[in-house]
Amino acid sequence: MRRSARIVILLLASARIGTADPTYTVEDAIAVAKKQNIEIAIASKQVDAARGGVIEARSGFLPSVVSTGLLRRRERQEASRLRPEDYDASVRVVQSLYTGGAITSQVAIARLNHDKRVLEYQALVNRVSMDVRLAFFELLLNKAKIHVREQSVQVFQEELKTQRQRFETGTVGALNVSRAEVALANEQPELIDAQTQLQNSYLKLGQLLGMDARAKSMAFEAAGPLEYFPRHPDLNECLAYADVTRPEIKAREIDVEIENQQLILDRSETRPRVEAFTGYELYSENDPLVGAEFNHGYIVGVNASWHIFDGFATRGRMQATRARRDAAIQALAAARLSVASDVRSAFLDLQQASRILESETRNVQNADESLEIAKGNLGAGLGTQLDILQAASDVTRTRTTRLGAIYLHNVALARLARASAREPKALDFAAKTKSDSPGKPIAEVVAPPSTLGGAR
Repeated sequence: MRRSARIVILLLASARIGTADPTYTVEDAIAVAKKQNIEIAIASKQVDAARGGVIEARSGFLPSVVSTGLLRRRERQEASRLRPEDYDASVRVVQSLYTGGAITSQVAIARLNHDKRVLEYQALVNRVSMDVRLAFFELLLNKAKIHVREQSVQVFQEELKTQRQRFETGTVGALNVSRAEVALANEQPELIDAQTQLQNSYLKLGQLLGMDARAKSMAFEAAGPLEYFPRHPDLNECLAYADVTRPEIKAREIDVEIENQQLILDRSETRPRVEAFTGYELYSENDPLVGAEFNHGYIVGVNASWHIFDGFATRGRMQATRARRDAAIQALAAARLSVASDVRSAFLDLQQASRILESETRNVQNADESLEIAKGNLGAGLGTQLDILQAASDVTRTRTTRLGAIYLHNVALARLARASAREPKALDFAAKTKSDSPGKPIAEVVAPPSTLGGAR
């Protein structure tokens, strides 16, 4: 019995290990999103569809095999020696000889459309990758906030316990206990809010990763703490690189070229079309005097057609195409301006986040010093318990604000990487770097004091 129980316990333990939630880094999450994100999957299918369009357009250069057949019986009002039944069947190989540039322009348009879809796919991947980074950083921010708030609640709980003990001994009055209770009550909703925000962050990131919120596979863990990435990219370099490599700009350039090719295709309607054919035909002889009813033989020939006048339909199509080409040129100019604006905006956000982070770092130091001064004043009889509680709250608030500044700094870097159409490593934006406090994670740097301590 004991041996059987041990086996069952081992099996249950192994099952738990096998069903452990996966742990993702930022790069792991991006890789999962590229495989499972719904928008990326749709864009990939659109690329496949455009590839099929290229094959379809290229078929115009190849010969086609056409089979036709006819069976007909005539009803006559007067007697005739002609046979009443008529039939004809043939198999022909048809090859276009001249189309006025229509096939060439159709193939060019199809290839340009395929290239455009590829660029749109890449632009979507870049955007989703940025969104995953932002959601991942937000998740790490909320995890760090929970850590800070939990420690803060623990500190105020210890303070309330201490004040109650002193009240029982008659050292302090009921006001000190009430103040400690209020401080603890004010901090607990912040912890609950941070926990709720963390759950929402998991949902948001899971949606980007293509996970079903209704399934158990939605569960996963984010690896690593929120860290500070001190990077200072060059604005002019980012602008130049974005202008050359942003998929959105390249896609607008292709739009202009597509309209140029469409203009050639429209103009081809005013030119003749020639095709050659050869094949084998089975047909009936209607007149019995000519010979047997059944006849057959090889056929070869040339077909030609030319729309000499089409009621100005081609002129109207060409006018519309020229207007679309001019609009595409304007859209290209607008895309260049928009990309430059994105780069500058992300760069300004990065500078702002750096300044805020520097200011908040000094503010955290000032809050720590204020707490120590409040402790000293209370020990010397020059301060009150209210000063201690306020100083402790200031420490928690400033450290939480600094966490937000770190998050905004990382978000600005991610936005700049996407705006420049570059991989984060190209901006020296690595996934794992040390914080500005060597050997100490950011979560520990921004943590509140372990105890309010000090003389009472």
